[in-house]
Amino acid sequence: MSTTTMPGTRTLVTGGAGFIGTAVCHRLVASGCRVVVVDDASTATMSLCDETLRDVEVVQGDLVDIDLRSVLAGVDRVVHLAGRPGVQSSWGPGFTDHLRHNVQATQRLLEAALDAPVERVVVASSSSVYGNIGSGYVAETRPVSPVSPYGVTKAAVELLVQAYADRGVPAIALRFFTVYGRGQRPDMALHRIIEAGLGGPPFPRRGDGTQQRDLTHVDDVAAATLRALGADVAMGTAINVGSGRPVSLTRLTALVEEQLGAAVQISVQERAAGDPQRTAADIGLASRVLGWCPQVSLHDGIADQIAWHLGGGGGAAGRAMPAAQLGARVG
Repeated sequence: MSTTTMPGTRTLVTGGAGFIGTAVCHRLVASGCRVVVVDDASTATMSLCDETLRDVEVVQGDLVDIDLRSVLAGVDRVVHLAGRPGVQSSWGPGFTDHLRHNVQATQRLLEAALDAPVERVVVASSSSVYGNIGSGYVAETRPVSPVSPYGVTKAAVELLVQAYADRGVPAIALRFFTVYGRGQRPDMALHRIIEAGLGGPPFPRRGDGTQQRDLTHVDDVAAATLRALGADVAMGTAINVGSGRPVSLTRLTALVEEQLGAAVQISVQERAAGDPQRTAADIGLASRVLGWCPQVSLHDGIADQIAWHLGGGGGAAGRAMPAAQLGARVG
């Protein structure tokens, strides 16, 4: 069972200026933690420069280049969210970028953690490690079988977690299933569906719309991440973090249309390589070892994301955070 995050502890969040990272930082600050963020601003979606996060320390830099031992000095716990997302961008030449930011960056962080007295390292993985699951719900006991280069890099990340756990690094992995909510990346399906319903470009639906995704609200993901920081669980363990409620793209589009009161224009395209037909999480292990279960309904989660789009967050002006806003401290 997980314990509550201790007030006053110092937590490093890599990728803390991103979609999930911002939600995690808000929750950590609210729990009384001191927070340090490392982010290179390459995929940042939200600003850390708001009143709530005014006391967050920020290191702007690339995990592959910066002095991580210096960054880890005085840190009690680590949440490693930094990486390169995206199945389609991982094919061809893009694989080199995914190797650098997913595999190499994680290896450097775990290597530095060997000499740091950290209590826990929580590493973000992905449901993409499972590949095509067929029917039913996938549990952590299922062998990984990724069907995209991105999924391969996340499987490699998990193997690194296990290897360094064997050497004493207190690391575990969380397999995030499709995360949505305010701040979602503009390349993701729900973001594009909502933008299409608000008069933007048609939603480029790949395939016939029967593909199912286990959508997990960012607040639920952030809650699970904090629970994992204090969980009594064997090092090297991988844990599913999903809703356990898969929904088809066709149904998801209809739900958005219901809330917007407007039609979503669709541009039908060929099925994409590496795109699994279905993701569906068995979250029994998360319930047992983290004491966690998702709280946000799909209806409320979609409403949360629509409100963010209507407030300007989904538009071009709200997507990117200029690097200058991150600060300049390195090392």
